Amino acid sequence: MRITIGDIELEGELFDTPTARKVYRSLPLESEVNRWGDEVYFYVPVEAELEEDAREEQEVGNICFWCAGRAIAIFFGPTPVSISGEPRAVEPVNLIGRVTGDVSVLRKAKDGDRVRVERG
Repeated sequence: MRITIGDIELEGELFDTPTARKVYRSLPLESEVNRWGDEVYFYVPVEAELEEDAREEQEVGNICFWCAGRAIAIFFGPTPVSISGEPRAVEPVNLIGRVTGDVSVLRKAKDGDRVRVERG
């Protein structure tokens, strides 16, 4: 998939999970970015349940779905709830994919930036 936030462009791959398939079927979509430490997230018109492997601890570059918030989250560093510098979600999230390029460009993203996600 292709993710565009303002002038930032990222490529990502979606995994073959129930939630990732729901997200894929909803594409293309547009939303507004929110920053939370080194995480961007944005609301999407998708509903999903927590999967068996949902967890809080993440890796840089993970693309996740936050079920309670109905949002996609992309992690590129520590968040306010990180314990030892690792990316960490506020609660368990479903891992749905991974950014395939340099995710550090997300440091330029700001609250309110428009985001477009489309099939790549």
